[in-house]
Amino acid sequence: MEQSPLTHDPRPEVFQQKIVQLYDELFQGDDDEDHPEGFWREFFLLKPDRASLRRILDGIAPGELQDDELRTRQLFSRAVAALKNPQGQVADLHALDTLSTFLIAVLGKKYTNPSSDIITVLAGLDYVDTVFTDFVGALDAIIRNGRNLEVRQKAVQVALAVTSGAYQTSLLTYFIQRDLFPAVMKFIHEAESPPRISEPFTLLGLLANYNKFEFQNPYQLRLNDFVNEGTIQKIIQSVGYTCQKLRIDFVNIQDDMPEGWTLASTLNMMGLGAIAPGGKPVQKVVYDAETAKKMFAKLPKEEASVLLATYDFTHANKLFCFNFVTLGAEKGEEQPFSSFISLTSYLVQHAHLSQRTTLYSHLSLMTFRLLIEDPVLCKRMCSEDSKVAIRLCRQRQPYLPLVRTERVVATAIMDTMVDGINHNLRRRLDVGLYALCVGILLRIISYMSRSRIRLHYHWAELFRSLLYLIRFLTTYASDLKDLTQIDVLLDNVVNLLALGLSAGEAFLPTPAAYDDLFYKVVESGEVLVKFRDTYGLGKRPNNSIDTLINVSTHYKEMLANGTAGGKAGRRTGANLTSLQVAEVIKQGYETLSIQAKEGLDSWEKYREADERSLLKKLARAVVVDVRTLVAE
Repeated sequence: MEQSPLTHDPRPEVFQQKIVQLYDELFQGDDDEDHPEGFWREFFLLKPDRASLRRILDGIAPGELQDDELRTRQLFSRAVAALKNPQGQVADLHALDTLSTFLIAVLGKKYTNPSSDIITVLAGLDYVDTVFTDFVGALDAIIRNGRNLEVRQKAVQVALAVTSGAYQTSLLTYFIQRDLFPAVMKFIHEAESPPRISEPFTLLGLLANYNKFEFQNPYQLRLNDFVNEGTIQKIIQSVGYTCQKLRIDFVNIQDDMPEGWTLASTLNMMGLGAIAPGGKPVQKVVYDAETAKKMFAKLPKEEASVLLATYDFTHANKLFCFNFVTLGAEKGEEQPFSSFISLTSYLVQHAHLSQRTTLYSHLSLMTFRLLIEDPVLCKRMCSEDSKVAIRLCRQRQPYLPLVRTERVVATAIMDTMVDGINHNLRRRLDVGLYALCVGILLRIISYMSRSRIRLHYHWAELFRSLLYLIRFLTTYASDLKDLTQIDVLLDNVVNLLALGLSAGEAFLPTPAAYDDLFYKVVESGEVLVKFRDTYGLGKRPNNSIDTLINVSTHYKEMLANGTAGGKAGRRTGANLTSLQVAEVIKQGYETLSIQAKEGLDSWEKYREADERSLLKKLARAVVVDVRTLVAE
């Protein structure tokens, strides 16, 4: 019998996907010439193996990538061609997945000259205009009118990969020249669910921040002119959804909601959980303090990048602001603005743990400042009509009183600011954060004072926190004196207390709350004098420290001389009880003259140019987060 001419190849130990073979052939083969048409048709008909492609590209150094420029240019140009004229039903989808992975890997490398080196790798200087114009045009067309929402979402992800990866290069000018705003807003309008909206809205935030202090960014103008209320409301619902999702990450580390009384909880506490209705509750993981601190330092997760776009839309668009504050909750859902307040409370309690958390805290607080400075919105937030249930962070002591019922929105915002003051006291004080917290309190209380709005609130906690801040600033003056914005903080905290003394009757709900403020100021008299002398506040024309000290001196003289009537007047000040001091304070109103400076309830309107360096730093942090998001 003749031997068969066929040979039997041994079975390979590991089967390799066809697409991975094509990756190897493209990037590790010896042939630098363009591959035939059939190669690329097959390349984009096969489902991408993104992990394998990323592994191959990560193994190529930036210098080697430039040496292999023909291969990378082929892939990029062929992928763009597949977007413009897809061959088959899935070629465009596969081209988008390939481009996402390719661009994340290529743009994430460290180049000597980023702009020119990346242009060399992707298109070459002679062809970059043609190739990138086609690329951005193809993305625009797919985002606007792609065959389904999945393909359109993938196009948004590719745009995010380029925007975040090439943010410090000149390549983003192609996204400025080709306005993607109408296409992105059309996609948002047609999206079915809040999670789909987060990525395109984040994309707009990055594009709107690109060199916005260097030239008139067209995306900023687009945000300013946008008036489609239905689309705005969809964006706001998505922001609320994202805030809830980010808050869950904090709660999963430490569940801070006190459990209400139930029969089941009582039986479990007594060791009789077996007979409790509903069975034994699921035991939650409890982390030790150090582990929890490390976990909190990694929050918020990268989805917080949507807060940059939220800030920009708030800054640019009054209609967005109005809807943000007033949009009600869907049935069974949380109101979006409540979710935003809630997340901010978690951010500010942990702001000191990392630079990222600090930056996102600043971003949320600047958004609040913009909203509070609008008198129409401030009126809404201070009205009984705004009442809503809001979950605030209670993960660190000291705790503010727990409010389980619906409450006026302004009171929840004030709680968030007081928490920010209480939980971030450090020698290396974040003065900007404190200036924002105290400034927002000043703006809310100024409006309440002018409008004579009296809200039921734990005012004693607010004034206690402000006076404790003064004590802290006095104790660590040597570390704090020369910090940027310290003068703004000193003026705001003093003037807010002085406003309470001079106009408290206009916004404090009861005489007892007013008396308590005077009691606290009198009690802090020595600290206030030292505070004034340490920082030279008596020489500052806009600081009302003398008002506080004069009130304290007036009552101390009364107490020392025994000039108050009744039983209190027959005892020396040193022997008076707190109740007797309170009685003296009430009697002292008759002889007290508060010489308050004019303009205590005035403040400077927000100017974005003043925050230029902070916003640039914020944009860079968001870029890093978006890069991480799209790489997942």
